[in-house]
Amino acid sequence: MPINLTVRNRIAEILFDQPPVNAFDTKGWESIPDLVWKAAADEDVRCILIRAEGKGFCGGVDIKEMAAHPERIAKLNRDNYLTFKAIRECAIPVVGALHGFVIGGGVNIAGACDCLIAAEGAYFSLPEIDRGAMGGAAFMSRMLPVQMVRANFFTGGRIPVEDAFRHGSVHKIVPADRLKEEAYALCDVIASKSRAALVIAKQALNLIEPSDPSANYRIEQGFTLEMYMNEDSQKARDAFADGKATAKF
Repeated sequence: MPINLTVRNRIAEILFDQPPVNAFDTKGWESIPDLVWKAAADEDVRCILIRAEGKGFCGGVDIKEMAAHPERIAKLNRDNYLTFKAIRECAIPVVGALHGFVIGGGVNIAGACDCLIAAEGAYFSLPEIDRGAMGGAAFMSRMLPVQMVRANFFTGGRIPVEDAFRHGSVHKIVPADRLKEEAYALCDVIASKSRAALVIAKQALNLIEPSDPSANYRIEQGFTLEMYMNEDSQKARDAFADGKATAKF
């Protein structure tokens, strides 16, 4: 299975393992919120860890599926929204363990998490501008300053996790071969606390945020649908599906 849930020692692990780049189709994105809610509903679980196998953490959505089936875009958008909302609003803390690339929807998963730990050399990227879409700034803005987010949004470039660490968004950067061990060590500390205290703390922390990134992301998705109606959007997806870096406009 490309996305699996396991529980041990009061920690629930949601593992991405969808070669080659952990980019999920509509069925994949549909499954993630249910796994988050299932893990959070287990009274024995006190922390959720989201991590991945393979070359990178998450490559976002399956653009080739979208190019072939544009009629699925509305459902994909809704399941993306429900995924990030579930991570932020689930009852207990969620830790993200990042490595390699964190792209598109992967950025939003990371941004929705409560704590992040990353492997050296990992990077964030929102290439939506080259894929005929919008979205991602709401959750990237939980991790990085607004001008840095906008520069990435307009260029589709890369932001090293070291930059996020300097801004305080990434808790710790570790060698890639120690990421799993260090992520579990962080989760072990969290899972040693009272579940009642963690649940109350998560509620409080969500309520005192100046804005709700889930609601802001839903606004962004309205502009995604607007972009999809532009001929440049389908041209961008077709170019990606054909193995070209970007479409010529």
